[in-house]
Amino acid sequence: MINCLFVGMGGFIGSVCRYLLGLLPIETSQGFPVKTLITNVIGAFVIGIVAAAAAKNTALNPRLVLFLKAGICGGFTTFSTFAYETGAMMEKGQTGLALLYVILSAILGVLAVFCGQLLVR
Repeated sequence: MINCLFVGMGGFIGSVCRYLLGLLPIETSQGFPVKTLITNVIGAFVIGIVAAAAAKNTALNPRLVLFLKAGICGGFTTFSTFAYETGAMMEKGQTGLALLYVILSAILGVLAVFCGQLLVR
């Protein structure tokens, strides 16, 4: 049960940070969901750092790793918003923009994880 508390505390922090990032006045004329893309790439970068640090330093408290990975990163990033926004673009007939969003999200997210890991190694 204590692990659930660590995840919940981290999730609270991550969710509030995501909300605050959403308040930034960043908009595109095409309706491209740049804030969600930025949020998910930042979260991927951070989880890459945390995973590499945990692999490198086995003395790290597993609850701290859980707090950071599942809690903060899990609360900060958002697959459901990504899926919703992709669907909304497709419904509006913006299939090309939706495809660009999916490709950029996947490629930049994976690259961000690798960059985070390289930073620690």
